[in-house]
Formats: sequence, structure tokens, C-alpha cells
Amino acid sequence: MQKPEFWVAVSFVIFMALVWKKASAAITALLDARAAKIRAELDEAERLHKDALALLSGYQRRQADALKEADAILSHAREEAARLRAQAGADLEAALKRREAQALTRIAQAEAAAVLEVRNLTVDVAIDASRRLLAGGLQAAQADLLIEQSIGELPKHLH
Repeated sequence: MQKPEFWVAVSFVIFMALVWKKASAAITALLDARAAKIRAELDEAERLHKDALALLSGYQRRQADALKEADAILSHAREEAARLRAQAGADLEAALKRREAQALTRIAQAEAAAVLEVRNLTVDVAIDASRRLLAGGLQAAQADLLIEQSIGELPKHLH
């Protein structure tokens, strides 16, 4: 028969084979579960990465759109400022022309009033000279002298 150490060794090998079979199944299941968890985490990380890239792309697109809109607003503001500047210049020029026309009208009215006043003053001087002539019974030479004096005094009365 064989020695008891042999049977202990055989039983140990069988025990180890059985334990190894059960342990390897448990270890394999544990490792498969861990691999599945890691695979799920990698898939989730990849999905999050794609979502982040999509968000980044959206934000970059919005930023580009905002820059285009800002450029359009600036361009429109510059055009509007130029239009308002031109309109203000035209309005100023029109106002100056209106004021010039008003000033010319006032000058013409003042000239007409001055001419009318001169005529009225001339009539008054002539009437005054005639009155003196008739009242004093002046001779023609003296009457002519008085008329010449009245005409000479006319510029003093005009100013």
C-alpha cells in the first residue's frame, strides 16, 4: 500500500482542484462583473465626452452667431450715425437758408419802411417849406433857398 503522505498529497491536489474550480468561477464572475462595470463606466464617459463636445460646438456656434450679430449691430449703428450726421448737416443748412431768407425779408421790409419814412419826411419838409413860403410872402429866390436848405437838412432827419 502506499504511504499516507501519498494519499494526503492526492487528497490535497483533489481538494485544490475542487477549490480552484469553485474559486476560479467566483474570481471569474467577480472579474467579469468588474470588467462590465468598467465597460459601463467607459461607455458613460464616452457618452459624456460626446455630450460635452456637442455642448462645446453649440456654444462655439452661439459665440460665432453673437459675434456676427454684434458686427451687424455695429455696422448698422455706424450707418445710422452717418445718416444722422448727414441729416443734421442738411437740416442745419436748410435752417441757415431759412434764416438767411428771413433776414433778407426783414432787410427788404426795413428798406421799404425807410423809403416810406423818407417820402413822408420829404412831404413834411415840402409842406413846411410851402407853409413858410405862403406865410411870409417870400420871393422866388428866397423860396428856392429855403427849399435847398430843407433838402440839405434831409440827411440829418433820415438818420
